[in-house]
Amino acid sequence: MDETERMGRAICARVDELARITEDPPRLTRVFLSPEMRRAADLVLAWMREAGMAAHMDAIGNVVGRYEGTKPGLPALVLGSHLDTVRDAGKYDGMLGVVTAIACVGRLAHEDVRLPFAVEVIGFADEEGVRFGATMLGSRAVAGTFDRALLKLKDRAGTSLADAMREFGLDAARIGEAAKPRPGILAYAELHIEQGPVLEAKDLPVGTVTSINGAARFEVEVAGEAGHAGTVPMDRRHDALACAAECVLAVEARCASEPGLVGTVGRIEASPGAINVIPGAARFTIDLRAPDDEQRGRAAADLEARFAEIAQRRATRVEMRRVHGLQAAPCAPWLMEQVDRAIAAEGIEPFRLPSGAGHDGMAMIALADICMIFVRCVRGISHNPAEAISMRDAGTGFHVLLRFIKGFAPKPA
Repeated sequence: MDETERMGRAICARVDELARITEDPPRLTRVFLSPEMRRAADLVLAWMREAGMAAHMDAIGNVVGRYEGTKPGLPALVLGSHLDTVRDAGKYDGMLGVVTAIACVGRLAHEDVRLPFAVEVIGFADEEGVRFGATMLGSRAVAGTFDRALLKLKDRAGTSLADAMREFGLDAARIGEAAKPRPGILAYAELHIEQGPVLEAKDLPVGTVTSINGAARFEVEVAGEAGHAGTVPMDRRHDALACAAECVLAVEARCASEPGLVGTVGRIEASPGAINVIPGAARFTIDLRAPDDEQRGRAAADLEARFAEIAQRRATRVEMRRVHGLQAAPCAPWLMEQVDRAIAAEGIEPFRLPSGAGHDGMAMIALADICMIFVRCVRGISHNPAEAISMRDAGTGFHVLLRFIKGFAPKPA
């Protein structure tokens, strides 16, 4: 077994250990401020200390480890990912990045290497937003952009975020203490599984991320007229579901018309929902993503205009309402170049690709320039128990991230 596979095995063993901490075994589910999150945090804090870091839990429940540079108090390169999961999750999403970053710092300590900057590793407590419906609460707190109005959000049991923090042993009034000062942060870098099929198709173990796609979500309501399925002629119908169906196909066609743009209708429903009644109303959702905010905005405007045309022709009414939006987070060119060099130094062809999924970098970009390294995952499957990577790819990710850290050069002033 060579060094790459040995490190990959060690990293995957720790990922497996984290994955055993779940609220509903054998399924992996670990949500923000849960007892399982406390157990996972304690385990990761122990690993951080073992790797030579001073480690603590911050004011919102993130775990933070710091490895000092050539002298105490230097600005830091921040590495991180998240420790929370979706329900019935895969085990590498988030966790691979935290475990690999700790392994890299452990190697620095083992080699007695001190750099002209500090290295911090953060395991964010909430990225997925499963429990309270708002995403990236941990990284928003670190970036200093946490909105205190979110403390009123409630989970399915009716527990507010503020009360859940209190039960966890945290004080919501002190969330601001998690924020890091901008002058103390040089950059943010995250290693993550791709969650898509591109690297596998290119036969590459790793890639450099260009941007985290921005996202917008819409709810669309179609108003028609219910009627008897047997008595209303086809040319006199105001079928809301048929209108919605044509709108759904319009989403597919518009998003297939240009590279980078993706659109998904993930939910559709009709009422009254009887087999012998023409639907009088229909509702569906749109998830629209692109690496460029202007591109996504144009697509949304085009779809709204197209829906109006369809509705007029079908004698129905369509209302499209935006319910969620996140701006794209471009990776900094100066950091992408350093990631490319680290990849090339491992004998791998550098390849750049966008991220269609959201990541903590979308919050951290308010604090510092960001970059990401993607690791190939099997068949691009993620947010699914079938999520998988090879041990060799895990080891390759470790070596690329370690090279990036050792070779990191802060942005010139």
